[in-house]
Amino acid sequence: MHLSIVIITKNEQQYLPRLLHSIKMQEFKDYEIIVSDAQSTDKTRAIAKSFGCKIVEGGLPSVGRNNGAKVANAPLILFLDADVVLPPLFLQENLAYMKKYKIDCATAEYEPITSKPMDKTLFALYNFWMKNLQYIYPQSGGFCIFCKKKFWKKTHGFPEKQLICEDFAFVSSVKKAGGIFRVIPRIPVLVDVRRLDKEGRFNLVKKYVKEGALRMIHGDSEVPRIEYVLHGQKKDVRKIYEEMQKKRS
Repeated sequence: MHLSIVIITKNEQQYLPRLLHSIKMQEFKDYEIIVSDAQSTDKTRAIAKSFGCKIVEGGLPSVGRNNGAKVANAPLILFLDADVVLPPLFLQENLAYMKKYKIDCATAEYEPITSKPMDKTLFALYNFWMKNLQYIYPQSGGFCIFCKKKFWKKTHGFPEKQLICEDFAFVSSVKKAGGIFRVIPRIPVLVDVRRLDKEGRFNLVKKYVKEGALRMIHGDSEVPRIEYVLHGQKKDVRKIYEEMQKKRS
């Protein structure tokens, strides 16, 4: 087993089949698929079973990714969100690049699933930003992260007390632990724009810029600094954080 694919889900019956089909159509076949499901009430688990996926109990994003990684059998893990799509040859080409350059943790470039010029421009700008900072300030959306399992263990995985930007914190921790992080300039991952549609382009970009600036100035924080609703959740992360604090006290 060369690759373990960990997909976090919560009520993703609309998007999961599209992703699983795109994985099935890859030329690279040496993988297992682990769906880390956060108690979905729709057909998500049934869909995962129909594709032969292993199912584990999920939770909030970091918890779900870590629970999936715990049972991963391969030395390399690919963490995905349910609403992305892998183009043909995505696994074959990107894994070959990682092997050639001895990369420990990586993401692909991002391409939006849309025909809107504005979205393509926003993604192009973010790719430019991400590639230019990869050597000194690595960052990656949690919807597509490759990582060697030994570095997932070495860093103790995704920070479960951090509700947003936990993905950025994780790849940064890999670099601090001595791992090599890169943005793979081969085949991009296709990203759904449902959050852009739901929240609006200007509002969402404003939130991301604000959080990005706060991270650069003050570092990562367990206390959510912006309003943000995770996929599948109905509550803002600030409310979830308050509830978590009450349980701990």
